[in-house]
Amino acid sequence: MSIILSLETSCDESAAALVSREKGKIDLIGSEIASQIEEHANWGGVVPEIASRRHLENLPFLIEEVFAKSKLQLKDIDAVAATVTPGLTGSLLIGSITARTLASLHHIPFLGIHHLEGHLSSIYLSENHPKPPFLVLLVSGGHTELIKVDIHHKYYRLGRSHDDAAGEAFDKVARLLGLPYPGGPAIQKIAKFGDPKKFLFPKGRVSKPEGGFYPYDFSFSGLKTAVFRQIEKIRLEKQELPIADIAASFEYVVAKVLVERSFRCALDHGLNSLVLVGGVAANLRLREMMLEKASENSIKIALAPMEFCTDNAAMIGAAALLRLSSNYVQSSMELGVSARWPLEKTDLLYDSNPPF
Repeated sequence: MSIILSLETSCDESAAALVSREKGKIDLIGSEIASQIEEHANWGGVVPEIASRRHLENLPFLIEEVFAKSKLQLKDIDAVAATVTPGLTGSLLIGSITARTLASLHHIPFLGIHHLEGHLSSIYLSENHPKPPFLVLLVSGGHTELIKVDIHHKYYRLGRSHDDAAGEAFDKVARLLGLPYPGGPAIQKIAKFGDPKKFLFPKGRVSKPEGGFYPYDFSFSGLKTAVFRQIEKIRLEKQELPIADIAASFEYVVAKVLVERSFRCALDHGLNSLVLVGGVAANLRLREMMLEKASENSIKIALAPMEFCTDNAAMIGAAALLRLSSNYVQSSMELGVSARWPLEKTDLLYDSNPPF
């Protein structure tokens, strides 16, 4: 059995977890998360300097707590993993330096994990998870992508957002409606009381230079603008703003676009399994529409467990265990952090000459 201590500090969640793998099954031993949402909500978004400072304060206590609750010790673990890309540079450094220090002191491997690979691996923390190949809809605050995972755990991006990620669009529309940060939960809460078909907002397509549209790509900036103009129109007419109806209509069109293009991509590429992961994957309307669409097609749906949709260290540990089991790889102690790095080049994080 392999046991990994994993750390996640890419944005505004400080997290530590202990994850094990035995006979191919990944199990969560313990997980601790310290959220910074309330503090950043005062500013309407994440403040990088505050985030890194809180990671520095929180991480030692989270590590201590996860060991205390699991009744394990550092001598019991086989490796330490931490998110090294993408994310806020200062925040990533806190987790990376902590992990490398522990690995060096205890003479065990260090693995630098790509944050998106962590999200993709969150599905392995669920019961009866699918086996590759499958298509993943990764939809979060910073990313909206369609990624094919093959039988060798290689990644191929088939679709992406060309501007705002879906999570960003939720935050911005929530701000337009006077709702609190983060926007996703706030919109979902009030949308329950609205009419999702009251306003016909655009789905947003991305044009090809040679004509036509990219079939699996996303664009949410036009949708955000359409919501803004609708709000301005209602205010100019001096009518009461139907916040619930606008929120419901916005949420509905985002979910519809994500579902339609995901299924089209899966069918076109002959993939009969579709996986939903990421922070926005916790949205109930999106989950319901995914399952409803699946019943109309011969495609199986796997939804990441709700507790592992938003940023957490368990998913980072799952990704690290998959790496260890495939070829017992490890990262160089010289590996740094990077605000951006393509998922397709994740293997380079385990080169003896690190890419950054």
